[in-house]
Amino acid sequence: MPLYHKLGIFPQKRHTVSRQSNGALYQEELVGTQGFAGMSSLVYHLYPPTLVKESAEPYSVEPKVAVVHNMRARSFEGFKVTPIEDYLQSRKTLLVNSDLHIGLAAPTDSMTYFYKNADADEMLFVHNGNGTLHTMYGSIPFEYGDYLIIPRGTVYQLDFETANNRLLILETFAPLFTPRRYRNDFGQLLEHSPFCERDFKLPQNLKTYDEQGSFTVMIKKRGMMYPYIYATHPFDVAGWDGYHYPYGFSIHNFEPITGRVHLPPPIHQTFENAGCVVCSFVPRMYDYHPQAIPAPYNHSNIDSDEILYYVDGDFMSRNNIQKGQITLHPGGVPHGPHPGAMERSIGKKETKELAVMIDPFRPLAITEDALGIELPDYYKSWLS
Repeated sequence: MPLYHKLGIFPQKRHTVSRQSNGALYQEELVGTQGFAGMSSLVYHLYPPTLVKESAEPYSVEPKVAVVHNMRARSFEGFKVTPIEDYLQSRKTLLVNSDLHIGLAAPTDSMTYFYKNADADEMLFVHNGNGTLHTMYGSIPFEYGDYLIIPRGTVYQLDFETANNRLLILETFAPLFTPRRYRNDFGQLLEHSPFCERDFKLPQNLKTYDEQGSFTVMIKKRGMMYPYIYATHPFDVAGWDGYHYPYGFSIHNFEPITGRVHLPPPIHQTFENAGCVVCSFVPRMYDYHPQAIPAPYNHSNIDSDEILYYVDGDFMSRNNIQKGQITLHPGGVPHGPHPGAMERSIGKKETKELAVMIDPFRPLAITEDALGIELPDYYKSWLS
């Protein structure tokens, strides 16, 4: 996150003596990615973050791939993912490649343990539910329509206020950023960006937990889950500063870019990295050329697959789309509006659609969990 933030207490000069009220040194920790070249934060713990009491036997959480090579348009009924009490057990990975995993979750209960993804940055999109994301950096309240961007290595808990929770989850093996074209050389978002720094939900209300005992942290690494038991509370942080921390952003604060004729999907871009882009389709005015066709033209996406997750509203280029539905249009095969969509769109002034698009730059494989919620024969849906 190219925006400096700080909470709590810490010394004016880094790597210098800083003592607690009992005379003990604060335990300084540098947290970051990409070695010492990426964004980082300096965190000040009450206790060393290395106090491991036990490391239990790991178990596999590797997605079970059913279709390695896919060249068929597919669709999946996301709301058919069965609600499960436990957050980690509720996560179902549907689509994978070497850069990312895409999945869904429907947890009904808050987390009683802590979780850290040591492999990937996580983007959680909140379709249903509200609550609070708790981390050692502070807390972030979330609600319907929020993206939560959680850098890899962040220990967190999700505290839900409801039982009806639905999440779209993107795990990316490279850090996820806002689009480079919207930032100046110093990282500030420019005037033509469809959002600005004021729209971000930064960690707040830092609470320091001075607790000793047994604290379970589930750590995901290379397709394995490692149960760790720590002797002190993971959120024993008195203060921190830097650029490496989780944040939130509401899709409802994305300001759409429109034109006289149909503009391509990059105008909806919200996040990016070396392996994918994420776009936000939000309610907006349609194209205003007198002869405009607001529905998108047919497109041969040769170089990337296209994933659309339908959130709300009537998605104007598709027929019979439900909330939580996912469509996969593979690279190399043309896709376009469903029959009647072009004609229906002519003369319309606006759309209320809400959707999240993920375009990976490598082909996606399909998991067994995805096939379990697949809508059959979607690839034939352009025939009638």
